[in-house]
Amino acid sequence: MKDLVNRIVLLLAASAVFSLGAIAQDGAKFDPKSMPFADGETLTYEGKVSKNIIRGISIADLTFTIAQPEPGGDYTVKADATSKGTLLKLFRFSFLFKIDSTIGSKDFRVKKTIKRDVQKERVRDSEAKFDYKESRVTYVETDPKEPMRPPRKIASEIGDETQDLVSGLYVLRLLPLTIGKSFEVEVSDSGLVYKIPVKVTARERQKSVFGNVWCFRVEPDLFGPGRLIEKEGSMIIWITDDAKRLPVRSQVNTPIGRVEIKLKSAKNLKS
Repeated sequence: MKDLVNRIVLLLAASAVFSLGAIAQDGAKFDPKSMPFADGETLTYEGKVSKNIIRGISIADLTFTIAQPEPGGDYTVKADATSKGTLLKLFRFSFLFKIDSTIGSKDFRVKKTIKRDVQKERVRDSEAKFDYKESRVTYVETDPKEPMRPPRKIASEIGDETQDLVSGLYVLRLLPLTIGKSFEVEVSDSGLVYKIPVKVTARERQKSVFGNVWCFRVEPDLFGPGRLIEKEGSMIIWITDDAKRLPVRSQVNTPIGRVEIKLKSAKNLKS
């Protein structure tokens, strides 16, 4: 259960990668002037879980901040997921995920991922490097509490349009989503690579911090054997149908209950 909860609080980031196949198919070009996000944009989400008579228990906060330190240089995205509320009080379980992703400005694909994973007393640091000339991602994980312990290493073959859990959140916002489109996309997490089907199934109005807004309903197939999460479940994401393409809500159905992840604040948005 603990590992599944940890995965759920990062599903908003993970879900964003599932439309990346459109880049190659639609021949999209990344014009810095037309990017839907501004330097310093910060998006903050809250995750809540419901099951049976339990309604809307807050379990985590998620924050994503994008920056471009130098004009024309690489983008950096800092993502944090922190346990909170009832999860700490009732289950006595805490976690902290910190992910720093480096993304190329010309092709907007991930180049490096640095992650810290804290689960109660357990701590893991890792780094993944993406070499597109060699078509390979190399992942190295260490335990800072046991520096003499040999690192865990994984190397996997990747394609030209591979993303990590965080970089995909921003790539999705660059794509022309339309009802009825379906893709099979590639995402790498912890050195492993997954191909995940996704469908854009509807256009619906959703309540958000911006009021009632029109959104695309996106349904990735990431649960089950050989998927990103091998447990039973399903997921829906709503992305605003406007110039900013903001993920405002995600609903995840799992054996532990239904998880709602909603945008609660947005700062430094592009005008």
